[in-house]
Amino acid sequence: LVQLVESGGGSVQAGGSLTLSCAASGYTYSRLCMGWFRQRPGKEREEVARIDRDGSPTYADSVKGRFTISRDNAKSTLNLQMSSLQPEDTAMYYCAADSTVFCRGSWDSWGQGTRVTVSL
Repeated sequence: LVQLVESGGGSVQAGGSLTLSCAASGYTYSRLCMGWFRQRPGKEREEVARIDRDGSPTYADSVKGRFTISRDNAKSTLNLQMSSLQPEDTAMYYCAADSTVFCRGSWDSWGQGTRVTVSL
């Protein structure tokens, strides 16, 4: 349905910051609910943050206060500002879209992921 392309991953030292971006195409972006997920080594994929059509964000407890999700409907982009990064934030990060009416986490489109590595 929606094509999603992440960028902005990389390597950073603990305490540092990174901003991930996701470019969306193929759908009316303002109608999408968007989310960021991550998969840490040896772990299942987990939701990090999501943002509704009206811009209301929700965060996982593990990133609350450190990560900020935002969207730019004019540019069809999604960002994840990450600060105070810790080694446990090391993961492949994925952008996802929910095109359903109710925006309840029916993620039907995924990006290919961008890797974040945090070292001590």
